[in-house]
Amino acid sequence: MAVAQFWGTGRRKTSVARVRLLPGNGKVTINDRDIDEYFNYETLKVVAKEPLTITETTDKYDVFVNVHGGGFTGQAGAIRHGIARALLEADAELRPLLKKAGHLTRDPRMVERKKYGLKKARRSPQFSKR
Repeated sequence: MAVAQFWGTGRRKTSVARVRLLPGNGKVTINDRDIDEYFNYETLKVVAKEPLTITETTDKYDVFVNVHGGGFTGQAGAIRHGIARALLEADAELRPLLKKAGHLTRDPRMVERKKYGLKKARRSPQFSKR
């Protein structure tokens, strides 16, 4: 017998998260490790679980995530985006809640590229008159 599973892909900066929701009791597993083991900071755990908290489905689904690329903050944002998309696939009536919280929109902010003649993206070399 096949168990209903819902998929969602989340992205943030250079991180990509593939999220799978299965009916369960609220266990979150990231790259085969528990969320408490994966993220050192409590704020990142809160960010990642935010869509589940808003929709009050924390204890309804087990979350399995494969995430790669970027740093911890970007990965937490990608997981949040992926969970929101998977929840939408599971129950379309959650759309207004997730949309209002801004979890369905991919954050477009990326690192600006370095320009030639400059030290960084906008930082210019120090000016000297002589």
